[in-house]
Amino acid sequence: MTKKKLSAFLQESVGQVFPAAVLQVRQQGQVVHDEAVGWLDPETRQQLTTRETLFDLASLTKLFTTTAVLRLIAAGKLELDQPVVTILPEFGGQRPIQPYEDPLHPGQLVTVSTATDRVDASKVTFRHLLTHTSGLPAWRPLYRQAREAIRPFVLHSFFSYPTGTRVVYSDLGLIVLGWALEVVAERPLASMIQSLVLDPLGLATIQFSPVPPQRAAPTEFCQWRQRQIRGEVHDENAWGLAGVAAHAGLFGTAAAVAGLGEAWLAILQGHSDFLPRALAQEAVQLHAEDGPVRRGLGWALWSPLPESPSHPLSRGSFGHTGFTGTSLYIDPERELVIACLTNEVYNGRADRGIGPFRVRLHEEIIR
Repeated sequence: MTKKKLSAFLQESVGQVFPAAVLQVRQQGQVVHDEAVGWLDPETRQQLTTRETLFDLASLTKLFTTTAVLRLIAAGKLELDQPVVTILPEFGGQRPIQPYEDPLHPGQLVTVSTATDRVDASKVTFRHLLTHTSGLPAWRPLYRQAREAIRPFVLHSFFSYPTGTRVVYSDLGLIVLGWALEVVAERPLASMIQSLVLDPLGLATIQFSPVPPQRAAPTEFCQWRQRQIRGEVHDENAWGLAGVAAHAGLFGTAAAVAGLGEAWLAILQGHSDFLPRALAQEAVQLHAEDGPVRRGLGWALWSPLPESPSHPLSRGSFGHTGFTGTSLYIDPERELVIACLTNEVYNGRADRGIGPFRVRLHEEIIR
């Protein structure tokens, strides 16, 4: 890694890809690059991005949820192959297979399977939820429901394919998982993640929304809420759940996100007992595969697709991305942790450049 070239790449991406970003790279337990670029007010350029800027982590929230799940499993309070219905009795019964609403193209539907058989929701396990093989739709417009109607809307949802036959990344699956964890842990989701993950790892800057707007990087102008989103969760469904959900809702700094990655690397190296090493190893092994999509437990695994952010890294790498423009990747072979937080969605949801940026970023880092 040439720090000068990496900095130049970050700087040239400001305004082209995102208004603001913070990158922290750790190798062998040491911070080797820590840089903030851009402005939180790109039109006036009065407020510089800093290393303390809070970014909407979007789906990186799932990694904190995953870590909490595994700690409960390690404590003997949950089993991977335990049916979800044993914790959430409402999540059972026969369900039809139907197309679901396309989140990126309003008015259109996404068809995953044309199977006509009904699906028994009672057979869905926690492993299915963590590997995105449950059969649940990727997305439904929960935020259009009254808040008290969201839970039954999700728990009684139709399925989009027979359980275990496909890998379809599902926010609904993680939402269900979060509700189950609240029952198992006997506490609200935010408190559970705080006590099981954030406090033990010392990740003080990770918190659920809302957060002070002056400390947060703004995301896009929300057509539905009719305002610029800053300090409140960007994800509409997480907003519908009062900003606290297992799939999205957390804000944080790049240093704290890298801290989660460092914790996982230390566990896998046998240097930490935060999780049993064997359980962490199982989480980053291949559990489900659908074409080039390869999933562990909660984690996305190395992909053979050149356009995947994991592709430049070693084949044992794993990580996750967030819709707002965030990412965390861990390369155990190189003892490398890469946390890059941006607010790329500030520019809207069309013609996005965050995908190519991530690939190039990882290429620059491993040069």
